Amino acid sequence: MTEREKMLKGELYDANFDKALLEERLEAERNCYAFNQAQPGSAEQTEALEKLLGGTIPEGVTVLAPVYFDYGGARTQLGKGTFVNHGAYFMDGGGITIGKNVFIGPFCGFYTATHPLDFARRNQGLERALPIKVGDNCWFGANVSVMPGVTIGSGCVIAAGSVVTKDVPEDSLVAGVPAIVKSKIEQQ
Repeated sequence: MTEREKMLKGELYDANFDKALLEERLEAERNCYAFNQAQPGSAEQTEALEKLLGGTIPEGVTVLAPVYFDYGGARTQLGKGTFVNHGAYFMDGGGITIGKNVFIGPFCGFYTATHPLDFARRNQGLERALPIKVGDNCWFGANVSVMPGVTIGSGCVIAAGSVVTKDVPEDSLVAGVPAIVKSKIEQQ
């Protein structure tokens, strides 16, 4: 099994020294650079975003520079009407799925990678990548961090500065480090 196949299965894989994965990340970094350096709203920036997202940009998606993806392409999927503010980071080895009409505040991070606690395996470059899933109509305040393997239900609000370490039920207001459910949101 290749290191990429292990990554996609959520198993320990060599993230630091596998040449194929290093090349994939370098390509994503080049695409991020092209997007981040392009004139905002230009055809060049749109083309770079299409490369980052692996094809056509869903209707109504807005991504502000700078933005960073580890792999890009099919590893991160943004739903229609999603807004990504400045400084977002998608560590997307495990795959990140963002629903429709999601607002992502500045400097938010979605981190699918997790590392062994023991330094011997960590120093070998081993890690696991667990998927992150976000439902429709969510809002992430500034500087939110979403950790590996987390699923956030539709209609949630994640308060600024929160660190989401566990699944969040739909229509929840969560806040804190680690984030906890503060209340249920009554949708209108």
